[in-house]
Amino acid sequence: MSNIIKTTFLLSLLTLLLVAMGGAIGGKGGMMIAFLMAAAMNFGSYWFSDKIVLRMYNAQEITSEIHPSFYGMIESLAGRAGLPMPKVYIIPDDSPNAFATGRNPDHAAVAATQGILRVLTPDELEGVMAHELAHVKNRDILISSIAATFAGAISMIGHMLQWGAMFGAGRGDDEEGGGGLVATLVMAIVAPIAAMLIQMAVSRSREYLADASGAEICGRPLALASALRKLQTASQAIPMLDARPATAHMFIVNPLTGGGLMSLFSTHPPMEERIARLETLSIRAH
Repeated sequence: MSNIIKTTFLLSLLTLLLVAMGGAIGGKGGMMIAFLMAAAMNFGSYWFSDKIVLRMYNAQEITSEIHPSFYGMIESLAGRAGLPMPKVYIIPDDSPNAFATGRNPDHAAVAATQGILRVLTPDELEGVMAHELAHVKNRDILISSIAATFAGAISMIGHMLQWGAMFGAGRGDDEEGGGGLVATLVMAIVAPIAAMLIQMAVSRSREYLADASGAEICGRPLALASALRKLQTASQAIPMLDARPATAHMFIVNPLTGGGLMSLFSTHPPMEERIARLETLSIRAH
């Protein structure tokens, strides 16, 4: 529940930031234009996300005849989660990873790399795929699309404000609350960065929730914790060379590398924290 509250709070922050940016550039009209532009850009990726990302990674659909054990595992987990049977794909990549996509439970797909099928035990693989089905059940594709739309609108308004400041907009606007040229530039630069940080925080919150929900679906939090521990090491040893920043948030472990300051912009929580939370869930269950 705490992750749901956190997501709601973060989305509210994005809304307030959008309203403030809209007021700075041109009231409700300016805000609405930027919002509609961002919504149009993200609508396509949301509606066709499954086809786009699956084609991007050359994912191959399987059936119970092609891969009976893996397909049967997904079928069993979907039944336990109360979900329709998703389409199942295998990605021809040795880097161990997995993701879920689709705009809703009736149009969902789960995909796993060949690498993850080799690296994990059946119990660990079940924990990972339960995590992915939890994303479907929690409608995380929709939530991430909403966050991306708001962040995109704020970024667009930021660019508009920067251009406006360059041509003198903001000078002498103190009476109208504009704060002058300096304040306009500060808002134009800081607000998009803040929106991006909030968007990444939304993604991290949904990962924690999917871990908890996935552990509940498979009934073995420690199996998922063990899988995450293995994946962290194995994915670094065998990186996914074709990984794209735009889709990194979809995978169970980040296929991209980067630490330090870049961790602020990470779509994934620290692996140690995810494992610790799952171990705590296991203790509570007993």
